[in-house]
Amino acid sequence: LLPAREPEVVAAPAVPYSYCSQPRALPARPKYRAPPDAAEPEKEPVHYANLMYDRRVVRGNTYALQVIPVSTQPNHLEIQRQREARKRALARKRAKEQMQPRTPEPVEGREHIHVQTELYLEEISDRIIEVDTECQTDAFLDRPPTPLFIPAKTGKDVATQIEEGELFDFDVEVKPILEVLIGKTVEQALLEVMEEEELAQLWAHQRAYAELRNAELAEVQRLEEQDRRYREEKERRKLQHMQMLQKQKETTEKIAARAFAQRYLADLIPSVFNNLRESGFFYDPIERDIETEFLPWLMTEVEETLERKVLGRTMLDSLICTVVEKRLDTFSHQPLSGQTEAPAEEPRPTDAAPQVAGETDAANQLVMEKEETDRLVAEEQPSRHISFQLEESDQAGTEDLETE
Repeated sequence: LLPAREPEVVAAPAVPYSYCSQPRALPARPKYRAPPDAAEPEKEPVHYANLMYDRRVVRGNTYALQVIPVSTQPNHLEIQRQREARKRALARKRAKEQMQPRTPEPVEGREHIHVQTELYLEEISDRIIEVDTECQTDAFLDRPPTPLFIPAKTGKDVATQIEEGELFDFDVEVKPILEVLIGKTVEQALLEVMEEEELAQLWAHQRAYAELRNAELAEVQRLEEQDRRYREEKERRKLQHMQMLQKQKETTEKIAARAFAQRYLADLIPSVFNNLRESGFFYDPIERDIETEFLPWLMTEVEETLERKVLGRTMLDSLICTVVEKRLDTFSHQPLSGQTEAPAEEPRPTDAAPQVAGETDAANQLVMEKEETDRLVAEEQPSRHISFQLEESDQAGTEDLETE
């Protein structure tokens, strides 16, 4: 054991104790680290109580130190620069903490707990376990004793004669030795026999235990297999029931869809056919041929005939107007009765006769052309009447088909 230290006598201080800084309570230290997104609490100014950590103490060579007088005020730019540097450091630290991977938030109804993930678990308790341990140093070994001084042998050896039977009697001395040997041998044999019997009993107990254990394992396996079969049968029955319900639902939906489709399409097909018929998709080929081929040709021919008729009438009217104007001019320029040259001018009507005859011939020709055009128009009117009758009969046939 270590020697106990004598209690030192503490002398009462002559001068009362003074502090470098005012005593203060330690801030409450949280048990766990705060999350990265939590607001960082404001840190109180640190009051240094140890000169080794006071920044005002200069270390090293002080020859080139620029001593700033106490009365000098601190530079505002330097203070602002220090504040900005501190803000940047805090922002960098906060960003670094946010970039670190965190545990995802727990789902609803659960909460996170703190567990130990070290290789060796440590029991956490409020009271720290204290154990007293002692140690003892080895004692110093003494120097071995000095060997006795034995002088050198001098003189002659002297012998002593011992007769037979003076020191050892075999018959008397061997008896306890034999008793010990035989007793040990018999005892060892008995121990071995008892050990063999005990081993035999242990083997019997082991065989019985193994048989019982095998029987229990077989029973457990049988029960597990029976439970597994029951569970599989239950799952199979549930699946069959779900499939049956699914098929019933699908059948019901199909029947409802078929009924809805029938009700919806009952009036759809007639309305579609009516719309297609009204739009002109269903038509009679003969009627369509008459409308697209015959009627346009007929109208074109009628227009050409009417144009020729109008042109002939216009030309006839212009010729008649010309002849009438010429005759009016001729009759308006007749000679007076008192002129002497009247007999000489009588042959002129004979000269003008060819002109009048020509004019009358042209008028007669125009009249003949007009009569011929009237005859052609009269001939075309029955054909037009016939075409109109054919068109009416085709429309009646199409209406009969639609009613059917």
